[in-house]
Parts: sequence; structure tokens; C-alpha cells
Amino acid sequence: MNRAVVLLSGGIDSCVTAIVAGQSYELATLHINYGQKTEQRELLSSRLISDFLGAKQRLEVDLSHLKQIGGSSLTSAQMELEHDVPQGIPLSYVPFRNAQLLAVAVSWAEVIGSSYIFIGATREDGSHYPDTTKEFFAEFNKVVEVGTRPQTHIQILTPLINLKKSEVIRQGWELGAPLHLTWSCYHNSISPCGVCLSCVRRLQAFAEAGIRDPIEYADRHP
Repeated sequence: MNRAVVLLSGGIDSCVTAIVAGQSYELATLHINYGQKTEQRELLSSRLISDFLGAKQRLEVDLSHLKQIGGSSLTSAQMELEHDVPQGIPLSYVPFRNAQLLAVAVSWAEVIGSSYIFIGATREDGSHYPDTTKEFFAEFNKVVEVGTRPQTHIQILTPLINLKKSEVIRQGWELGAPLHLTWSCYHNSISPCGVCLSCVRRLQAFAEAGIRDPIEYADRHP
């Protein structure tokens, strides 16, 4: 089997993307810490999911300069996390983060001989984050083609790009994805808060999918 690098944050989208990729490719999972407030908990989820998937090759990278740069409620202690759906770009946007994550993935893919990189971008992400759109990934693929060795051909794949969160959950459920190992909360590192924007979106998506969220929250939800 050809090998695929999968960006595995530990969240639902990356988990389901890894399951999809694993149907056709040998998995090499990549987790990146960038100084986010729940960094250690996301890392744990990524490791547990990698274990579940039996990923033989794994890489964990530190991009803590994104915390030093700031400008995001995910990394800055001076910025409060949002609890309401924002108008326009949310405060949780980490400036140009995905370009930097993908740059690491491309470097690793070229070294280990992988022709594919999977990232769990969704339709809903693209409506909020400028570095998570179809246009962004199409242009980044062009950068990869001209910025790597002539004999290297790496393609960034976004299998969930046309799905909304509830559809991702439904697909993951049908494929046997370990959704119970995923982490979405922006606030806590032990029990998810259930009230931050990410938790609210997660709960709403599970409800829309008609599936009970398998994780327990600090404030119990149906």
C-alpha cells in the first residue's frame, strides 16, 4: 500500500479523515502542537487515535511560535474564547496556521515517500476560516508541486470538504471511527465544558446526526 500522511489533531474531522485514508493507504500520522490552550489533551487524543488505527509511523512537531505570534483566542491568554457564532472570521482563527501545518506535512511526506497528505477540512470550516477553503488547498497544491523535487508528486486531499459536521459524524459512525477518543473543547483538558463554541457545534452536530455524543461533559448534556 502507498503511504499517506494524515494531519491528526485529535478532533472529529481529523479522526474521520484518518479512517477514510486508512481504507486505501498505510497511515503516517502527524500531530502538531502550536501552543493551543488544550494542547496536552489534544495530543493525548491524537496518540489514542493513532493507537486505535495502528499507525506505524508517527510524528509530533512543536510550532509554539504560533503562540508567541498570538492573534488567536486559541493561543492567547489575553483573548477570550467565543461562545456565540461570530460574524465573519472568528477569534479562534490562528493566522495562516494551516499553511504552516501543511508545510510540515509536505516536508515529512517527501522524506518518507508519501504521495498523499490528508487534512480534515469541512464545508463549515471553509465558511469561517480563510485557510480552510477549496481555493486555498488548490493553490497550496500548486506550491507543493513547484517547491519540491522534480520527481516528487505530493497531493493534498480533503475528503470531507463538501460535508457539514453532522455528515462527518454520520460517516465516521458508519465507518467505525473512534469518536469516543476525539477532543473538541477549547476550554478544558479533563472534561469538555459543553459551552464553548467548539463544544456547542459538536453537540449540535451529533444531535443533527441522530447520534449520542459518546464523551462526557462537565455539564451533562442529553
